[in-house]
Amino acid sequence: MVNSPQRSISTTQELPLSVTDSSPTAPAPAATPPAPPPRRGRPAARVAGLLAASALLTAVCAVSLAVGARQLGLADVWAGLWDPASPAHAVVQQMRLPRTLLGLLAGAALGVAGAIMQAVTRNPLADPGLLGINAGASAAVASSAAFLGVATVGGYVWFALAGAAAVTALVYAVGGGRGATPARLALAGAALNAALYSYVSAVMLLDAASLEKMRFWTVGSLASADLATVTRVLPFVAVGLVIALAAARPLNALALGDDQARALGANPAVVRAAVIVAVTLLCGAATAACGPLVFVGLLVPHLVHALTGPDLRWLLPACALLAPVLLLGADVAGRVLGRPGELQVGIMTAVLGGPLFLHLVTRTRAVRA
Repeated sequence: MVNSPQRSISTTQELPLSVTDSSPTAPAPAATPPAPPPRRGRPAARVAGLLAASALLTAVCAVSLAVGARQLGLADVWAGLWDPASPAHAVVQQMRLPRTLLGLLAGAALGVAGAIMQAVTRNPLADPGLLGINAGASAAVASSAAFLGVATVGGYVWFALAGAAAVTALVYAVGGGRGATPARLALAGAALNAALYSYVSAVMLLDAASLEKMRFWTVGSLASADLATVTRVLPFVAVGLVIALAAARPLNALALGDDQARALGANPAVVRAAVIVAVTLLCGAATAACGPLVFVGLLVPHLVHALTGPDLRWLLPACALLAPVLLLGADVAGRVLGRPGELQVGIMTAVLGGPLFLHLVTRTRAVRA
């Protein structure tokens, strides 16, 4: 009787220990996953892409200087650039260098113009050709040649700028003004494009002198380039590129909508006006110098978008580098395929750009599906 209380006490004292030992182990709290590191590789990849595009453009320029009716080696090209006594000096300095420089200017102008037009209209089909801007410049140039006797690029450029500006404003107004939709802009541009090119064809057919002066120009050509042409269009292209690059950040804000753009400090009306000025300068100068060139402003921004993303601060410089690659590459291909003559660059951009754009459209549909 004396031992039983002691047993009960000892049992009572041991019970918590036995319960504690037999209870299942409580799960440890889940560890918080570490925050993902900042994406530092994206800007580095974009810079590397711009450097690669610059290297590719340099290589295409070298090929453009070397390839033609008379084949030149790179050593001959270098000597022709710097040594007046070189046998290749006349060919390089008087024919191929102006042609290459004009291709650089026109390609950069059309590529950047297409990119900012697609951004401001939110229309992936926006293009100086499809929206009728090139047609407006062409109609003004054809009118100046037929009725005023203008026959130089220095005279053409002012009429081309006026025609491009008028058609840009007209497309915007017919498409609905501030309430314009991508579909309405595309329809308005297509209608004006067809009407204006019909007018150009009629003017050229009714005036044999105009037809002779403009038959290569209307196809799109770099063959008649000279240093005077390059110097005349350079200021317009340079100012247009500066305006477009300065509008890159506000255009990024405008992609979020007008209200969000205002909240971020951008003025949508001013941004759109700046884009119209830039497109007019770029398209008018390129069209006056080379004639209407298709697919460059439409295709290159789509190809570059896959490399840089939608940020226009990166996309526009990449377009300015890679659009001349497409244009000069098409020009070189025309010289090679058309020997002993050549195929005009406007024909080659249409031949190369059409299948590439169809491939791009089908690939985009497949990805979305």
